Amino acid sequence: MPALAKRATSGVPARLTVGSRVRVPVLGGGERRYVNLDNAASTPPFTGVLKTVNRFSRWYSNVHRGMGFKSRLSSHAFEEARDSVARFVRARPSDVVIFCRNTTHGINQVARRLDWSHRPVVLVSSMEHHSNDLPWRKVGQVIHIQLDAAGRIDEEHFRSLLRQHGSRIGVVAVTGASNVTGIINPVHRYARLAHEVGARILVDAAQLAPHRAIDMRPATDPAHLDFVVFSGHKIYAPFGAGVLVGPRQLFLENDPYEVGGGTVDVVNQGEVAWTGLPDREEAGTPCIVGAIALAAAIERIQEIGWPAITGHESALTSLALRRLGRIPGLTLYGDAEPTRAKQRLGVIAFNLEGRPHALVAAILSHEWAVGTRSGCFCAQIHLKHLLGIDEAGTREIKRRILAGDRRDGPGAVRLSMGAYNTVGDIDRISAGLEAIAAGDVRGKYRVDAKSGEYHPTGTRYDYGSYYRG
Repeated sequence: MPALAKRATSGVPARLTVGSRVRVPVLGGGERRYVNLDNAASTPPFTGVLKTVNRFSRWYSNVHRGMGFKSRLSSHAFEEARDSVARFVRARPSDVVIFCRNTTHGINQVARRLDWSHRPVVLVSSMEHHSNDLPWRKVGQVIHIQLDAAGRIDEEHFRSLLRQHGSRIGVVAVTGASNVTGIINPVHRYARLAHEVGARILVDAAQLAPHRAIDMRPATDPAHLDFVVFSGHKIYAPFGAGVLVGPRQLFLENDPYEVGGGTVDVVNQGEVAWTGLPDREEAGTPCIVGAIALAAAIERIQEIGWPAITGHESALTSLALRRLGRIPGLTLYGDAEPTRAKQRLGVIAFNLEGRPHALVAAILSHEWAVGTRSGCFCAQIHLKHLLGIDEAGTREIKRRILAGDRRDGPGAVRLSMGAYNTVGDIDRISAGLEAIAAGDVRGKYRVDAKSGEYHPTGTRYDYGSYYRG
């Protein structure tokens, strides 16, 4: 097993992230160490990131234009963080790094800035998170690229859409890696195809960035990436910042997406002169701490090294696929072959026959102290495809949800791994699922029709006591 995976049993990963040793209550009394397998939603901060944030807090001040020492220091750290992001994705000198709230915000910025008068079509893969689908619907004609049975992009359909719509295509929007199945897309190949018809490509790298290196490549390379967007909260820096990286010239062509403090050089009653980049695209006070936390996370990843991270996560993914694949009645979605674990991320969606996905996730939490996620993961089109739900089923689901009833809603359970997870974590969730499959459940659960969530009867937690002073 790779070096990081060997250390997984020696306690080193427990020092890698904040909160990895916390204990939580379980049914029947007592506590257990919490196993976080919900990293695709958000990762905990690296311990080094939290230390950096705490150190910086002594010197925190607003950036730009302030002449006090703290403001000058904060401005230096903020711009240094911008440089770190540029190096992390191998951005081009002609690119600009814009700090934003998150991936969703960044994609909306791009969608609102492009000129859609001559190229109104957007090709969006059917595996996208809603954040890389819905913003495009507000500005252009979205056409979805179909998926194959395993949930991969149907490349022949993609090519046929390129031939059909050609010069009318403004953007191809695709995720770097699926937040449902862990599929890694060949984004550079897709970029080459997009550029052949004069389109740009935007890669939602929120799921990819914590697990694989990103290379935007030179603009002279036909396979270069035009836009890359990702969030700090998925890459061990959950302090509120995301990044958008793309061609500087594009953001100088029109008015900024959002306007306000910091975006102007001159304001008179009848005129405004916008300032230069990146300030004109970062209206108001930016998330300074979030940017510095993100830079610290990037530094920690570089210290660990991609070979150690990918090797460790691939070994755990292979183990998880083998263990889960042996559980009676458990269906895995996507590529479930353990020997191909290196070709995917450790994001695994599954269902257990005869048991609602939300109930399985609740039992794992309340009885096994394992954190997963259930539902459609903001990727309803992808999930319905994997589950084989047809148009009639889709209409019935819509009817029930709009009537306020989310019981028996479509979805799956998702476990997702990070660099700090261990073999013991896979042992824990596997044992929990084996017990659930065998009917060995301690509690009695009720479902809330409005949310679709299951809760054990007679159990209440004083959540506030865990974080209030």
